[in-house]
Amino acid sequence: MSYTIAIVGRPNVGKSTLFNRLAGKRLALVDDQPGLTRDRRETEAMVGIYDVTLVDTAGLEPGDEGLTPRMRRQTEAAIAHADLVVFLIDARAGLVPADEMFAAMVREAGKPVILAANKCEGRAAEAGLYEAYELGLGEPLAISAEHGLGIGDLTEAIEQSVKAASGDRESGIAETEEADAEGARPLRIAIVGRPNVGKSTLVNALLGEERMITGPEAGITRDSVASPLSYQGRPLLLFDTAGLRRKMRIEGRAEELSVGDALKAIRFAEVVVLLLDVEHPFEKQDLQIAELIAEEGRALVIAVNKWDLVRDREKRLGELREMCQRLLPQVKGVALVPVSALAGSGLDRLMQAVIEADRLWNVRLPTHGLNQWLQSAIEAHAPPAVSGRRIKLRYVTQANARPPTFVVFCSRPKALPDSYVRYLVNSLRETFDLPGTPIRLHLRKGDNPYV
Repeated sequence: MSYTIAIVGRPNVGKSTLFNRLAGKRLALVDDQPGLTRDRRETEAMVGIYDVTLVDTAGLEPGDEGLTPRMRRQTEAAIAHADLVVFLIDARAGLVPADEMFAAMVREAGKPVILAANKCEGRAAEAGLYEAYELGLGEPLAISAEHGLGIGDLTEAIEQSVKAASGDRESGIAETEEADAEGARPLRIAIVGRPNVGKSTLVNALLGEERMITGPEAGITRDSVASPLSYQGRPLLLFDTAGLRRKMRIEGRAEELSVGDALKAIRFAEVVVLLLDVEHPFEKQDLQIAELIAEEGRALVIAVNKWDLVRDREKRLGELREMCQRLLPQVKGVALVPVSALAGSGLDRLMQAVIEADRLWNVRLPTHGLNQWLQSAIEAHAPPAVSGRRIKLRYVTQANARPPTFVVFCSRPKALPDSYVRYLVNSLRETFDLPGTPIRLHLRKGDNPYV
């Protein structure tokens, strides 16, 4: 098992900045606005010579209103599962009552603690650094997560803690190398959709635990949080994302960052599950998200949530499939799966559809079979004559998979109408049974045999 380190503290002390610094890359959203992080985010990282799991947490705040208690429960869960807690304070602001309250909570957890005083890049932090001794969590380390000051001392303290826990300085490296040799790379799956369609609830249902903060409020999720999952022995990585609204309706810096992170998750994923609300399906924003996924070339599965609210399910499913075929012709035949994230129904069918979408996304077709298809397609519907000259399609080959990408060599690629290209794509999809997967068809001018 990887050694787990939870970074905790009140809002805006620099937890996400430190998380990114230790991870060696920008994973968590960072901004001057307090309370940007809500769900806990995990990543594997190399700290010193050890492979560890870093956990970024929501800012600890007193109170029992709104999202505060739900965020605090997520942080408490992170502390409970951690092997080491890095408790962060803002040295410039000095100690505040919230620091003392949550330091007591960390002490009660009985976990090893490293106290770090952040934002120590100037003299204004000296008083706060000395005040940190009052927390009773040992000697504070003066660091600046933003500027990288004191990170070496923090890394050394973490190494000592890992070594003390493992009893073997090389165990972290050995365990990871063994896991890499045995385990396959996980399939990356992003759950996307409009705000408040139930993405976080669906992720929790698939994971079988309250991993994400959920509630009736729209826009709770901000970071795109990855969670490991295993399905039928296959490792998966599930990304919960922020709700995607139309650009003109995005409000504030926090939502702007969240949307950017969700779009990055789509580009990073291999399969994208577009979650719709059964009471308001295929709205304009849903179609735009589906178009974006197709343009990015990701495998797509459409899940329709809140299926437990539907009475005449057979009729409603027929209506939804008709709408899907009519409104999303670019991914004709895409899997549409009804689910209820709240009731936990339809999840197995959804995962089977995801695995099948990934299989189709990785398909490779034989060149001989492709050229037989091309001749049949031409005989059934010949290319049009443009300016009195017939366009000749000579040869086709598959250039790539993920998504399936084909190259057709022809006499005048620029003159071939888009309608005929769509005909070829649809024929290719039907002939080789590639429902729903994005297909890219490129036209190239063949060499002149008389030159």
